[in-house]
Amino acid sequence: MLEAIGLGHQDEEVYDALVSRTQATVAEIVHDCHLPASAARRILQSLVELGLATRATGRPTRYVAVSPDSSLEAILRERERELDGVRAHIRALMDVYRANTRFAHPGELIEVVSGRDEVNHRWVQMQQDTRAQMRGFDRPPYAAPRQHAESNPIELNLLRRGVKYRVIYDTSVLELPGWLEDVTAGMQHGEQARIAANLPMKLAISDDRLAIIPLLRAGDSVVTASYLIHPSPLLDALVALFEALWERSVPVRLTAPGGELSEDEERLLTLLASGATDKAASRALGWSERTVQRHLTKLMRRLGAQTRFQVAMEATRRGWI
Repeated sequence: MLEAIGLGHQDEEVYDALVSRTQATVAEIVHDCHLPASAARRILQSLVELGLATRATGRPTRYVAVSPDSSLEAILRERERELDGVRAHIRALMDVYRANTRFAHPGELIEVVSGRDEVNHRWVQMQQDTRAQMRGFDRPPYAAPRQHAESNPIELNLLRRGVKYRVIYDTSVLELPGWLEDVTAGMQHGEQARIAANLPMKLAISDDRLAIIPLLRAGDSVVTASYLIHPSPLLDALVALFEALWERSVPVRLTAPGGELSEDEERLLTLLASGATDKAASRALGWSERTVQRHLTKLMRRLGAQTRFQVAMEATRRGWI
């Protein structure tokens, strides 16, 4: 259990015995752990050097266990600092590597990943390696089946760790059952979501170091190959494309500003402003088309609008969308 902090099997056995006694002599540890006296003495001394034990004065020498919560936590914090240093060194090495290969090996700037399982694996790995921000366009087809309650559990875990997610959804996702519940789950943990019509592709960008876009499809439902794009002018262009479309897309909100709209009205306005048809809006909201039209008519009367376009314009003016 304690190998991760540098204790071997025998070290841990001696430490457990010392904690059980709270203090012990070499002879007592020899008896408890069935070790030669030289091995027991050596391991006890290493525990003292790690800060897990102290040596009391007097004869025979007694070793006293330090409270595990403080001593082990101190070692863990030190290991975490060491790992952070390793990560920083890896990033520095990668900067050197990329600088030296950017023009010498241009073919290495773009990888082709084939097969549904491998595409899925690289997508998961890409997210897990993200330190600050994931950005992306979301639209069908998907390499992995979407599940209503939690379509991307990795995202939720990273959001809890402080990684930012900014996602633009294509209006075609409105046809997918459970889409609104998926997005709401992400937004409740901090995802920033927007929606737009006719996104040019699926896209995901991890920090400013890696992007993935689909290459091939099997029919209309499964991504079977993708490009992985490393730092390069092409990656810079994809980042710029995302930021430009982000500014033009419609924010998805969880609640209406100032309580002026009901939750249903807020969701409906967001969908209609993004270009959703009555049919698509009804699928996303779980309503009938007649219910969508009834809510829209109420909004038009409330805003004094004659058309859907006027509804969107007035709602924008009021800061509702």
